[in-house]
Amino acid sequence: VKYVCRHCRMPIGELNGDGLSEFRLGFHFLTPEERLDMIASDGRGGLEIRLTCDYCRETLNSYPELSLVGNPLQ
Repeated sequence: VKYVCRHCRMPIGELNGDGLSEFRLGFHFLTPEERLDMIASDGRGGLEIRLTCDYCRETLNSYPELSLVGNPLQ
C-alpha cells in the first residue's frame, strides 16, 4: 500500500505486510465516494492511497483559491 500526495505526487509513505486488510487500514470508515476518490490500484496488484501532503495542505490553506483549479500543485 503506497500513500502519495494527490496534488504533487510526492510519496508520503508505504506499508508492506501480509496482515494488511481494508479493515485494519480503516478503509471501512470511508464512504463509497471517498473510496473512489482516494483508493486506486497501482497496476501491480497493490493499492495507491491519494492524500494531501503537508506542503500542499499548507499551500492550499494559504491560497484557498487554488482549490478551484483542476491540478494546482503539479
